[in-house]
Amino acid sequence: MSEAKPTILKIGGSVITDKTGELTPKTEDINRIAEEIKRADMENLIVVHGGGSFGHPFAAKYGIKEGLKDPSQKTGFAETHHVMTVLNGLLMDALVWHELPALSITTSTCVMTENGRIKFFEDAIMRKCMEMGITPIMYGDAVLDDKMGFTVLSGDQLVAYLAVKLKARRIVIGVDTDGIYEADPKTNPEAKRYMHLTLEELKKVQSKLGKAQGTDVTGGMAGKIAELIPAVEAGIPVKIVNASRGQRILRALTEQQIEGTLIEKA
Repeated sequence: MSEAKPTILKIGGSVITDKTGELTPKTEDINRIAEEIKRADMENLIVVHGGGSFGHPFAAKYGIKEGLKDPSQKTGFAETHHVMTVLNGLLMDALVWHELPALSITTSTCVMTENGRIKFFEDAIMRKCMEMGITPIMYGDAVLDDKMGFTVLSGDQLVAYLAVKLKARRIVIGVDTDGIYEADPKTNPEAKRYMHLTLEELKKVQSKLGKAQGTDVTGGMAGKIAELIPAVEAGIPVKIVNASRGQRILRALTEQQIEGTLIEKA
């Protein structure tokens, strides 16, 4: 693996799908984001994406996050994982079409959780990819769990875990708002955006953060922030930007000035 510390890019499910529907990809946004990743021309980049209207409705319908309680859920577990591979395939289509050397790494075949928290992660394939200059692409997924049978592993928990494990240089989170706000900017246009938050400040505002619109089994912005705290505690800065707007991912990856929220340890 290259000596340089990786950058981890998380693309929220709300950016690449319409979360108010079911199985509704935003193909133009997927294509644009693939182009921006290609143009950023980065070494040591890891991409993780969310489930949006693919994973969340099925996970909610079958109660996957709560674990195996009834044999009928097993088909639901398989279906939830399968629709995530379909969404991942759409992103991979766009990345390969833009001639970006990327490899999809299926989360459920290299990660196992215990009571919903990552217990085991086989990272040999990811490390080999990065050594060769190939961009690993992972995603939130329905995964096997040592105690619960199975559960939902959010892309945000995966991002924070990888960042700490691989000593990432920074994390870029692409969402569908201009950062973190004191209230939901979609329902309250007067909501104030936090431009910079320390870890201590972040913990204070956590309870004010809004829930996601549409189905989200991982808790919306509040759930996202809770999962990212371990990475911030490890000294890894997190920049939250609006990936629904053109050039924002490109500018964030290439460290240009950009609207958003920067979270740092102190």
